[in-house]
Amino acid sequence: MDSERRVHPDCINASNPYHECVDYCFRKIAEAKARLEKLGLVEAVNGQSRESLADKRIEEEISEEEEEEEDNQEPKVDVTQLTGRKKKLYELKLKMHEARKSNQTDVGSEKKKMEAPTEPKGISKQKWVEARQKKIGKILDANGLDMSKAYMLDTQETAETKYKKWEKEPTPSGWDVFNQKTLYNAYKKRTKNIHVDIEEYNRMRAADPEFYREASSLQYGKAPKISKDKIDKMAKELHDREEKRQEFSRRRKFREEKDIDSINDRNEHFNKKIERAFGKYTLEIKNNLERGTALPD
Repeated sequence: MDSERRVHPDCINASNPYHECVDYCFRKIAEAKARLEKLGLVEAVNGQSRESLADKRIEEEISEEEEEEEDNQEPKVDVTQLTGRKKKLYELKLKMHEARKSNQTDVGSEKKKMEAPTEPKGISKQKWVEARQKKIGKILDANGLDMSKAYMLDTQETAETKYKKWEKEPTPSGWDVFNQKTLYNAYKKRTKNIHVDIEEYNRMRAADPEFYREASSLQYGKAPKISKDKIDKMAKELHDREEKRQEFSRRRKFREEKDIDSINDRNEHFNKKIERAFGKYTLEIKNNLERGTALPD
């Protein structure tokens, strides 16, 4: 059956086993050959068919890429021989070339910023911990110990630091700031640096029979005489406490690679608030302004 088939090798349906060429197929093949002859590709049709055509397309693409590279390269012209409009046109081409190169550089840097890092900090920390455990394991094996005895390798300073961390209570947050235990701890912290004169205390208690007054005492509410130096100490403690409260600030991470877009700390805080609210809506506009491509339509 295959020997009886009438199929031209250049027919587009030649791969179909049930196809037989008719006058329409031969006419289309003749028209295609005529078009190719006009383009100077008769050899591709007569001899090499599709492979030579593919090679031709590849050569054309390579030539186009080379032309694009030549366009991107800075034109080499003797400026001294140019006059008038030609010189102005040459200067405009140079400016366009510089703008194109700077835009490509900016786009590449922005892409690097937007891409996720190849190795996040969590993985780096995990690798560091694993390497440290391996190192400790080797030292323990050399001394005939297992990992449960790893604390025996700690020095005295390291052990004291660990104990202090374990004894340290977490910082109160939320409503725990105002409970009785937290207020009492704050009171102890404030009175820790106060020096108590025991002799003066005993002298004042001996001079006043009602030193420990009750609610029924007629002298209730009467304050004893306080020396001026004690009043100054109390005022100094209150002043120092106020200064410490004003200087307190929660530590925040500082990123050196971040762009500086503020003139002082207050302006930086304001810019962060604006960025949280409107950053996702103004990202494209900001990038265009930085690249210099924010031109009107």
